[in-house]
Amino acid sequence: MDGLWAIALVLGALEGLTEFLPVSSTGHLIIAGELLGWTDDTSKTFKIFIQLGAILAICWIYRRRLLLLLRGIRHDPVEQRLALHLAIAFVPAAVLGVLLHGSIKGLLFGPLTVAAALIVGGVAILLIDRGERAPTTHSIDGLHPWLALKLGLAQALALFPGVSRSGATIIGGLWLGLSRPAAAEFSFFLAIPTMFAATGYDLYKSRELLHADDIGLFAVGFVAAFVTGLIAVRAFVAWVSAHSFAPFGWYRIGFGLLVLATWWTGTVTWSTG
Repeated sequence: MDGLWAIALVLGALEGLTEFLPVSSTGHLIIAGELLGWTDDTSKTFKIFIQLGAILAICWIYRRRLLLLLRGIRHDPVEQRLALHLAIAFVPAAVLGVLLHGSIKGLLFGPLTVAAALIVGGVAILLIDRGERAPTTHSIDGLHPWLALKLGLAQALALFPGVSRSGATIIGGLWLGLSRPAAAEFSFFLAIPTMFAATGYDLYKSRELLHADDIGLFAVGFVAAFVTGLIAVRAFVAWVSAHSFAPFGWYRIGFGLLVLATWWTGTVTWSTG
């Protein structure tokens, strides 16, 4: 297998494994891409595109619930409320993503900024997990518009690479009084419009970088992200109801410190962009 195809396979698998865990898939892809030597503009678009594979894994796992939502959106008050809350939570990241798209890709897609975000996010997970309050909302059907907006604002923090979209919404949900299963489920559902929109927008903005020769690479990453996404989501759902998020916090801190240590000692020459 050609070297670049192998890299596409590795990055796709990494995307699927990390997208729905509170560890930052984008951060891991940036660091892995740097280590593997694929950091050009096409690679940045590839890292966005393969998120489609991961999000389709969520669509497949929750296909029955999604069908209920689509069928009931015209006449079922419960499904209408869920659709409204997803729309409200989607807005902050959508607006800020459009406004900050160029700055994010040009200035923040770098290993050192990711390492810093991993550490800060890890500390936040440990603090919020330790001080977790008794949940007041046990189902995503029990949300209200103001709470949905707060969850959307939490998700918007993940525009900074290394923060973690799922981590921001899940940990934000716990802090706002959602149960662990409810926070995870809402994060998964909110990922669907958010990631489809982000991928579509990025592909449109980067359309001049896309070439027919890249279709195979993108397809390999897409399939790998879908398969590993199925595995990761099912494992995470089983974990989340009975375990602390502290291991993810410690992992983030350790990984971030490792990247900074390799930079400080000169073991790895990381880019600063």
